[in-house]
Amino acid sequence: MALKTTHPVLGARALNRATLDRQLLLRPASLGVTEAVEHLLGLQAQNTKPPYYALAARLDGFRPEQLSALMESRDVARIVTMRSTVHTHTARDAVALRGLAQGGAIDRELAIFVSRGGLDGVDLDRLADLARALVAERPRTPKELREELLPEWPDADPQSLSVAARCLLPMVQVTPRGLWGRGGQVALTTTDQWFGDPAGDPAGDPAGEPADEPAGDPADGAADLDATVLRYLGAFGPASVKDMQTWCGLTKLGPVFERLRPGLLVFQDERGTELFDLPDAPRPDEDTPAPPRFLPEFDNLLLSHADRSRVVPAEAKGRTWTGNQAHRVFLLDGFLAGLWRLDEGKDRTTLTVEPFAHVTRAQRAALTAEAERTLRRMTPSDIPYEIVHAE
Repeated sequence: MALKTTHPVLGARALNRATLDRQLLLRPASLGVTEAVEHLLGLQAQNTKPPYYALAARLDGFRPEQLSALMESRDVARIVTMRSTVHTHTARDAVALRGLAQGGAIDRELAIFVSRGGLDGVDLDRLADLARALVAERPRTPKELREELLPEWPDADPQSLSVAARCLLPMVQVTPRGLWGRGGQVALTTTDQWFGDPAGDPAGDPAGEPADEPAGDPADGAADLDATVLRYLGAFGPASVKDMQTWCGLTKLGPVFERLRPGLLVFQDERGTELFDLPDAPRPDEDTPAPPRFLPEFDNLLLSHADRSRVVPAEAKGRTWTGNQAHRVFLLDGFLAGLWRLDEGKDRTTLTVEPFAHVTRAQRAALTAEAERTLRRMTPSDIPYEIVHAE
């Protein structure tokens, strides 16, 4: 009988420090904003402010105007990709990772709406063609898409029509939506309309193929899966097959990891789950200091592994959500340790720290220093702020 292969074991603290290093959370990184967004494979952006706070926690000297300017210049954009949720991506990743995600959670979301009967009698190819023409004329809000599509299928569920259009076509949320200090309602157009001709623009895939292919063939324009696995490990590793599947919403990635195995290092966690990693990726000592970090709601650090114990201790599990609303969180010694609130009034900004357990005087001082670092760069200089510790 063949013996079970064993690999070096990485405990929770070792995995924590490795992941924090990849996530640029052990020390403020000197990367440019575009480089950081690309390295992180995008920033979760269900709400408009989280990408800004995600970068403030990670980058040395970050100012929100930097990301906002990149959105205005169309170097980065908001688009539904991984897990069929909104992310802020570089132009290239907005095209390539949307193509990759299409065959997973996005198609599953469309299938759910089809199964509910709201799209009975709707020709999805025809719907995609009509929606493409509408948003090519000018960006359209979901409401406008519903109103324009409903005459073609008056018996269809209006919301299902606009969701189907968004699932079938790679559509960007155009500015001013998502700009710092401005905002606006969601309005959509396709990636090729927003980024220009992919064949001559960095937004296209590396092979130069058109990014906006007809609906129904998600492989066209999609990121190379092998390369994406390596990028995922570079940003979130060491990680298991299920971890990556959780991050991207795809399934059956085992054969991809097996194909890449000869070029990877293989570890295992304390439960025996295989963890893959890049040979030259940083794996700091588990006692490496991890300063406090204030993270936004929906930060990918907390959403991109099947087993989140590398960041979320057992006693904190389930405490970052109320219903379907995620809360802002902070890390102490690298692990989830509490929530924080930001109340932005006309005359004062208040950041309230709510730890899950008692914090020491030294931890309180470190949290205050990190809160001040966050507020100095993320709040107007002419509005005073205060930090409140609620224990």
